[in-house]
Amino acid sequence: MSRVLRVLFFIILVLPVTVLAQQVLAQELPSWNDGARRQAIVDFVKRVTTEGGPDYVAQAERIAVFDNDGTLWSEQPFYFQLGFIIDRVKALAPEHPEWQQKEPFRSILAGDLAAIADSGQKGLVELGMVTHAGMTTEAFETIVTNWFATARHPKTGRLYDEMTFVPMVELLEYLRANGFKTYIVSGGGIEFMRPMTEGAYGVPPEQVVGSSIVTEYKEVDGKPMLERLPKIDFIDDGPGKPVGINTFIGRRPIFAAGNSDGDYEMLRWVTSGSRPSLGIIVHHTDAVREYAYDRKSHFGRLDKALDEAGERGWQVVDMKADWKKIYPFDP
Repeated sequence: MSRVLRVLFFIILVLPVTVLAQQVLAQELPSWNDGARRQAIVDFVKRVTTEGGPDYVAQAERIAVFDNDGTLWSEQPFYFQLGFIIDRVKALAPEHPEWQQKEPFRSILAGDLAAIADSGQKGLVELGMVTHAGMTTEAFETIVTNWFATARHPKTGRLYDEMTFVPMVELLEYLRANGFKTYIVSGGGIEFMRPMTEGAYGVPPEQVVGSSIVTEYKEVDGKPMLERLPKIDFIDDGPGKPVGINTFIGRRPIFAAGNSDGDYEMLRWVTSGSRPSLGIIVHHTDAVREYAYDRKSHFGRLDKALDEAGERGWQVVDMKADWKKIYPFDP
C-alpha cells in the first residue's frame, strides 16, 4: 500500500474510531463535574485495571462496596425504611389501640418526627420488630414491593426508589464496566433493600449486605417456608460493616463509598489493605437540589469521618460542586 493510500485509510477508517474513543472517554461519569473528585476516581480505576502496571489488581479482587442511605439515595427527612415503618405502624394501628399511649408508636401516630428520631436505636429496633416480623419472607417481600410502588417522598412527591443519585448510579455502572463487582453494604434491612436494588442500581439481591432479623425454617401443612421472627440477627452498621463484608463477601474490597460516621469503620478497613484502594464520602451540601447536613443531623450524621478524610486520603464528594445533577428527574 502506498503512503498516500495509507494516509487515506487512516483518515477514513482509523480517525473516526479514535474520535469515537475520545467521545466515550468524555462520557465517563457524565453527571460529574470535572474536578479533583471525578479525576481521582478515573485515575484510580485506570491504575488498578492497567495490566502490567504497578497497581494492577486482578478482576476477581476488584470488589467495590457502597452504603445505601445517603450514598446511593436520599435519607432525609428520615431514612426511607423509617418511612416504610411509619406507614406500617399506621396500617397496623387499628389492631393495637395500646399504641396510642406507648412510645415510639404514639409519636408516629401523632406525626412527631423529632420524637421518633430521639427514641434512638432502641426505639427504631422495637418498631422494626413489630412491623417487619411475624410473617414469611415472601409476604414481607410483597409488602415492601407494594410500598415502593405507591409510597411517595414528602418533599418531592416522587416514589422513593426514584430518589436515587444519578452520579452514584453512573459510578456503579462505570466500575462494573471496568471489571468491578459491586455490593451494597448498608445498615438498612437486607430484605427491605433487596426488592429494589437490582432495578435501581443494577445490584442483584445476592450482592446486598444489610441488617437482618432472625429467620426460621418451618413446615406448615407440609409446605416449607421461612418465617421472620421478632429478634435481631445482625446489625450491619458501624463496626458491623467490616464484619458483614468479611462474612458475606469474603474478600476485602478495594473501593468503598459512604456518607456518614456509620461508614467510618468500613472506610477504614477497606483503605487499610495491602492493595491500592480508594474511599469516597458523599457530603450533602446542596440545600436547594437535595439537603445540606452533616455533623448535627439525626439521620446520616457525618462528623468523625469528615474530620479524618484528609489524613486518610478519602475523597470528599461535594454534592453541590461535584454533581451536575442529582436525581433522575432533575433537568
